[in-house]
Amino acid sequence: MDRSLVPHDWNTAGETAAFDWAAARVTIQDETLRDGAQGASVTDPPIADKRAFLHRIAGLGIQSVDLGFPASGPRAAADVVALAREVAAARLPLAATCAARTILEDVWPIAAATQASGVPIEVATFIGTSPIRQAVEGWTLDDICRRVETVVAGAVRAGHAVMFVAEDSTRATPDMLLAIGRTAIAAGAARICLCDTVGHATPAGAARLTAFVRDAIIGPVGGAIGLDWHGHRDRALGLANALAAIEAGADRIHATALGIGERVGNVAMESLLLNLYLLGADGGAWGERLDALPAYAAHAAAAYGVPIPPGQPVVGPDAFTTATGVHAAAILKARAQGDAWRAELVYSAYAPAVVGRTHRVAISPFSGASNVRWWLSDRGLDADDDALVAEILRAAKASIRALTESEILAIVGSLAHRTG
Repeated sequence: MDRSLVPHDWNTAGETAAFDWAAARVTIQDETLRDGAQGASVTDPPIADKRAFLHRIAGLGIQSVDLGFPASGPRAAADVVALAREVAAARLPLAATCAARTILEDVWPIAAATQASGVPIEVATFIGTSPIRQAVEGWTLDDICRRVETVVAGAVRAGHAVMFVAEDSTRATPDMLLAIGRTAIAAGAARICLCDTVGHATPAGAARLTAFVRDAIIGPVGGAIGLDWHGHRDRALGLANALAAIEAGADRIHATALGIGERVGNVAMESLLLNLYLLGADGGAWGERLDALPAYAAHAAAAYGVPIPPGQPVVGPDAFTTATGVHAAAILKARAQGDAWRAELVYSAYAPAVVGRTHRVAISPFSGASNVRWWLSDRGLDADDDALVAEILRAAKASIRALTESEILAIVGSLAHRTG
């Protein structure tokens, strides 16, 4: 291949101290079954759909899953037990987590689920760490530290690994984080989770916070404590913040299918995994199973009653569809040159096949003859019939949207009838 024709990558060009993504060892926690279910417009799926979704999660190579918040009600508790039993029965390679407030009563349903299933479940105990939460709740810093110490130590005594979740940590002061984080670790927490609970952070802020906790809280105890990032996307910065957190030292990232969750949701799993692959994280290992993403997303959309937006990156119907004449013409020219690689990338940031997709063409008011010929060829119709191409293109130019398949086929049939 002529290397001069390979796209230049400004993402890495000229960097002298670039982050070594190939050496990064990042694990992923799927939060769809817990945080995803908290979205105001979703429906809570039946347990059969949740069980099946566990298999979708494992099929992507995701390492851990939040099974839910069992203290929130009887159904949630029963579902956590059923899901933990599914992990055990199917021998799914998934570590399990459950959410809990910093009250011991929230730990007991998690302990019961472990006893009923035999699956070790990490306790993710959370409490607000920002001054605004402290003021609203009437907590003092001593109150927070006391609650954290009691619940973390109690969960550890009950035989659970514990992740301390610093809710709203992107708006917490350094002094508060130091006191609360050190308390959690001293009580036995094996992981600290930084939460951008209201989507406040920018990538620079996410990086500073992560580096601070890595160096000032985890560093003094020898670095054996894991560091998670859980981010929301109220400012549409969720993915960028997650990547910045990884570069600053986070080793586990939380995400949900389609980004569903509280308010406008979380980091979208599809975009996160794709970017980890494109950046070469874990030596490129994430590229091995990304063709399972469309089925994963479709399952979540059906189970939670959330339609996939047309423009959703990676899995949206329009993600690899072009209706523009210039774009379609360039792709067809690359195909005609016999260069499949160039055809895949001339108008795409990555090959659609990576995520189990293919390029598609639509015929709209912005289309040209190339769109029509491509569309006809894909369906085994005569793409060299100039009269047919012109007729379809006239209809498209007179429309206010892309023509539907039935509309185009009606033109094909009408012209065939007139000339038959």
